[in-house]
Amino acid sequence: MGANVKTILTFGIMAVMLSAVGIMQSWSLALAITNMCLISAVMALGVNIQWGYAGLFNVGIMGFTALGGVAAVLVSVSPVGGAWQAGGLGILASLAIALATIATIVFIRSKLPPSRSRSWILFFVFVAGIAIVRWQYAPAVLAIEKFEPAQTGFLGGLGLPIIFSWFVGGLFAAGAAWLIGKIALGLRSDYLAIATLGISEIIIAMIKNEDWLTRGVKNVSGLSRPVPYEVNLQSSPWFHDLVEKVGGSSLPTETLARQQALQQMVIESSSIFVKLCYTGLFVIVLCLLLWLAHRAQKAPWGRMMRGIRDNEDAANAMGKNVTKRHLQVFVLGSAVVGIAGAMMTTLDGQFTPGTYQPLRYTFLVWVMVIVGGSGNNLGSVLGAFIIWFFWIEAEPLGQWFISFITSGMAADSALKLHLIESAAHMRLIFMGVILLMVLRFSPHGLLPEQIRR
Repeated sequence: MGANVKTILTFGIMAVMLSAVGIMQSWSLALAITNMCLISAVMALGVNIQWGYAGLFNVGIMGFTALGGVAAVLVSVSPVGGAWQAGGLGILASLAIALATIATIVFIRSKLPPSRSRSWILFFVFVAGIAIVRWQYAPAVLAIEKFEPAQTGFLGGLGLPIIFSWFVGGLFAAGAAWLIGKIALGLRSDYLAIATLGISEIIIAMIKNEDWLTRGVKNVSGLSRPVPYEVNLQSSPWFHDLVEKVGGSSLPTETLARQQALQQMVIESSSIFVKLCYTGLFVIVLCLLLWLAHRAQKAPWGRMMRGIRDNEDAANAMGKNVTKRHLQVFVLGSAVVGIAGAMMTTLDGQFTPGTYQPLRYTFLVWVMVIVGGSGNNLGSVLGAFIIWFFWIEAEPLGQWFISFITSGMAADSALKLHLIESAAHMRLIFMGVILLMVLRFSPHGLLPEQIRR
């Protein structure tokens, strides 16, 4: 089977599966799954850029996703005036002192030759900078978190449309990736994985504990939307007319019953309309990133990255700066993951640091890339759709499967009751079975990387 035919066939099967959810369960659920599949596809694309292009084993995906969520809060939430008056200047002052300390250290390192005296000077500058920062920072944080802690207790953001946070989330993740890359990219692949996981946990811990920044584990809810609200659609005459025009033939003819049925149809259609709006935005972002990633992969830069991935020693011998190229691709892939993190927080409408778990944001994304086919951008997208679809549908499928195999047992059978109660855990079995089947029968993924020689 040709690569193009296989791609069309697999995506066609995926479309049929989503359509089946819409027909058998609800179209609102089908669109909700589709939207999360699209966001997961963006996230998997970022990981594929790192692993598929350059062989970088990054298991700090959760941290970069969370930074995208932070961007959504800092961009969209309106500034909290009282909190800024209470401690905003102290936070800005501590930030300025920290930057001045870093600049002083860089200046000293550039002007003084390496010596013991230079080391002592750098040490004292560093300690003094930390002491002064803490002197400004601690009382400012305390004052901010005391200001209306039940409702705010943080500085807020810029009050801009949340869609701008998608770009800012990419910048946040890229900046963090640059710092991490400067520290960790010289490590061997297994040590790099440990380092990125550790740094990711540090990022999450900071977000959970720095209440003045994003309220920590108290969460930020009610974030603005780039799409209409359902309640506004339900009160809009044009939307009522549209729903009646599209579905009017299925409504009863009796006036009162028709009005009641139309109102219910408007409520259901408003949810579908909002999800379709999100789908359109996410498809635009995914297609744009796919196009850019495809252009980069086919360009000389992409061929060079594959050469570095396949044989670093040969690339070094040819004069390529491997560490610099690794830093480039690490930053690019992390930026894409940060965009996905901001998109996901936008879709949820709230920022909840407690939900950033490695199982969901690291393990699942890696399974998506492996199942789809590392090194193939469309393969990563396909893997994201498959894995997220079964992650959501595993519970009803597991419930049906267990009910089927226990249909011959007595209704009060202890084994049957135990199996039915455990149906929710079938998703982990589904993930393992899918991964094992793909690795057994298609070890390079469902859509393997195509290398033209």
